[in-house]
Amino acid sequence: MKKIFYIPVFVLLLLSWGCNDDEFLNRPPTNILTEEQVWGDEGQVLSLLGNLYNRYVDLGNFRDFERQWDLDPLTGWTRLADFNEAFWSESGRYKEFQNSGWDLNTWSIWDYGYIREMNLFIQKCEAAEKLSPAVKDRFLAEARFLRASYYFELVKRMGGVPLILEPMTYDFSGDPTYLQHARAKESEIYDFVIKEAEEIKAKLPANAGEKSRATQAAALAMQARAALYAGSLARYGVNTPSVSLPGGEVGIPANLATGYYTKALAAAKEIISGSVGAYALYNKKPDLSENFSSIFYDKANNSEAIFVDDYKLQSGKVHYFTGSNQPRYGAEEEEGGRINPSLNFVESFEKLDNTFARIPTTNAAGAPIYYANQTDIFEGRDARLAGTVMLPGTTFKGRTVDIWAGFQLGNGSIVSGDDRGAQKTLPGKSVPEQVVGFDGPIDGFEFTAQTGFYLRKYLDPVVGSGQRGVNSEVWFIRYRYAEVLLNAAEAAFELKQPAVAAGYMNQVRARAGLLKPLVAEDITFDRIAHERRVELAFEGHYHFDIQRWRIAHIVMDGNAISAADLSKDLGKATKRNTQPWALWPYKVYEPGSPNNGKWIYKPVKLSRVTGADRFQLGNYYSLITDEVVNNNPKIIRNPNH
Repeated sequence: MKKIFYIPVFVLLLLSWGCNDDEFLNRPPTNILTEEQVWGDEGQVLSLLGNLYNRYVDLGNFRDFERQWDLDPLTGWTRLADFNEAFWSESGRYKEFQNSGWDLNTWSIWDYGYIREMNLFIQKCEAAEKLSPAVKDRFLAEARFLRASYYFELVKRMGGVPLILEPMTYDFSGDPTYLQHARAKESEIYDFVIKEAEEIKAKLPANAGEKSRATQAAALAMQARAALYAGSLARYGVNTPSVSLPGGEVGIPANLATGYYTKALAAAKEIISGSVGAYALYNKKPDLSENFSSIFYDKANNSEAIFVDDYKLQSGKVHYFTGSNQPRYGAEEEEGGRINPSLNFVESFEKLDNTFARIPTTNAAGAPIYYANQTDIFEGRDARLAGTVMLPGTTFKGRTVDIWAGFQLGNGSIVSGDDRGAQKTLPGKSVPEQVVGFDGPIDGFEFTAQTGFYLRKYLDPVVGSGQRGVNSEVWFIRYRYAEVLLNAAEAAFELKQPAVAAGYMNQVRARAGLLKPLVAEDITFDRIAHERRVELAFEGHYHFDIQRWRIAHIVMDGNAISAADLSKDLGKATKRNTQPWALWPYKVYEPGSPNNGKWIYKPVKLSRVTGADRFQLGNYYSLITDEVVNNNPKIIRNPNH
């Protein structure tokens, strides 16, 4: 007992002696920087700015990818493969294909804490006297770029929001009403983004070698995209009159469309002219499909990437996207296979003669078509298909992708298995042999290629990139030159300049092997929409494209897709896409037949796909939560909520 008593007394005496030492108490802290120290040092300010960059919001990127199973709509891998462009081959995600659509808050964001931090940065940076004028100007322009980017993400999801450009501070008076701001008009938020980009661009470097910080081209790319979105909302909003609010918080007047399209085209042209840096389509490799997939992992003198979220092993910033989605068989960690592109998506790729056609599984009489090689069925297609989707019979990391569903016998029966690489004894043989691919497809067997396809885009071919201890450095490209060309094409089309639009589209299409140029008469809304779908697939655009064109409720109408529906309306922007379908390859086993050993393919609707997506009118804008409304009664809710 005495020992227990004496120790606290000793500590109290020690503390009381220390507290009487003024010199000790007045020592400056060694683990905290003062504001003067921070804002007087360029490196410290850059660190603050880096923190703001790291919180940049996208729909479906690689940030925090070690939390790949998280339901966070901004970081989960499922957001990259939404809207039935793919099936998610993971049992925990099957429920996504067993319901009727999306909750109203699926894409909601409302982080005014982040906006406050950017406003504080701008305020303090403007007052910093020890930074050189050139450095200060660039830092301020970057912070304004990031703030405008976040407001752009807000308006895409939420419509008009309170536009707060100064850090607000509560005075503890008991009356917070002066902190409450009403929602700005949707058009006013777009106008802000466009105006900010215009004002800051001259303060940013015109440097095509700078990819992960804001540049003049990044500001112009944001401006072009934002103006294009605003223009299409103005033009096509009339098709959904109930998706608007009388005060303009949602909805943009139709008479503003031409002005926005004009601004979009002008911003895109400024990048295309080369005046802000030498950007160009990536064209390094003779294999056009490999060339396309290389855009997303080749960082060496990549002329196409404009603004990226970069990853580097040296800095400890890496992601596990390749490990999550590469072919599982033979992979590091034996993991992968989660994103399975759908047959719906695969069939959207044109033939090289600019025509649309289904993947030919049967002839006109309905009889199976036999192929000598697995890949023959995909011959003569847009090269972006194999650059985006890993097809059966192709290779990755030096290994052939082992996708086949079983043997079809001469009598039409199937011999397959319920495990990867399962073995059985075929008729007339005495030794068991493999009867299904090590990568599937096996219905309901997670991580196999249940649709018959794996994802190729974004996958890192470097050995070790699918290993947890290594991971991948592949970047996520937020803005790239091909999108700029397509933005220019769409704006030109809407401004009744179809020949100009064709010129921009032909540049993108020629890289994909589509050598028959489009002419002015070919340019339609469907052509514009199709080109964006195949070029920008899994990059976070498809959702916002069908939303801003006001066709999402038509594409996702809640009706199931039949086998016959798959081959209808190919190339139409409003083609139904409510369920993902699969395409399974089978080996023919019919000794003595000329077809023995050949391949046939069959469209399949997976058993886990029981629902059909319906995009509600309320999904056009995301939910503003009760918490937000309760804290600020000036906030009115979005329509159809």
